[in-house]
Parts: sequence; structure tokens; C-alpha cells
Amino acid sequence: MATKQIFVNLPVRNLDKSKAFFGALGYTFNPQFTDANAACMVIHEGSIHAMLLMEDYFKTFTNQGIADARKENEVLVCLSCESRAEVDDLVAKAVAAGGTTPREPKDYGFMYGHGFQDLDGHIWELVYMDPNAVMPGQ
Repeated sequence: MATKQIFVNLPVRNLDKSKAFFGALGYTFNPQFTDANAACMVIHEGSIHAMLLMEDYFKTFTNQGIADARKENEVLVCLSCESRAEVDDLVAKAVAAGGTTPREPKDYGFMYGHGFQDLDGHIWELVYMDPNAVMPGQ
């Protein structure tokens, strides 16, 4: 059975700036699916990708308007991390590349999370779940 893949499609205003932003976080782009209208960002090789689509190109896939993610939430993208340090490192890289942090980090004991907003306002939540921690209610 083939591995399932996910391609999260996000509208962007400036593809070159978005690629530079996510490149600063360490992500790469699949040139096979990257051109002047779109960039296929590889989050996890073979399974998780984000398609960064220029707004005009994004509009060809929907009859609905595009939300301004700087003012309204249309989606929260949540990625798991290997450690608390990885969460903090990615947030620091995002801020250094021009992103912002919409809120303070949260420590729930069994789970640690923080996140950032990219250049177009999309929120990326990052979480580390401690496999040895006791979950609430257990």
C-alpha cells in the first residue's frame, strides 16, 4: 500500500519571499512541483508538503474568496516536533526570518507547544508530546 501524503495548499502574496522565509527555517522545495505560480515545500520527505500558491493561481482552485490570514483564521497548521528544543528553534528561526509569534508558549506537562505566523499570516503550531508523560485523566 502506498504511503498517504498530505499537501496543504496556502495562498501567498509573494512567492519568492515565502520561499526565502521557509528556507530560513530549513525547509526545502521540490523543483518538480515549483514554478512561478507555486512552490512545493517539503515538510517531511514523502508524506507532508505545503503548496505555497500565488493568490491569483490559488483562486483557480476555488470559487470562494481568500481569507486574509493576517486578520482572520482560515486554518491552523500543526506540526509535531522531536523535542521542546526543536519547537523553540523553529519559532526562533521564524521570528528571525520576519515571522511573528501570536502567543506565548504553552506547557501542559505532557505536551509543549508554541507557534508562529508566516509572512502571509498563516499560523503554524508546533508541538512536542512527551511519550513518557502522564496524560490528564490517566
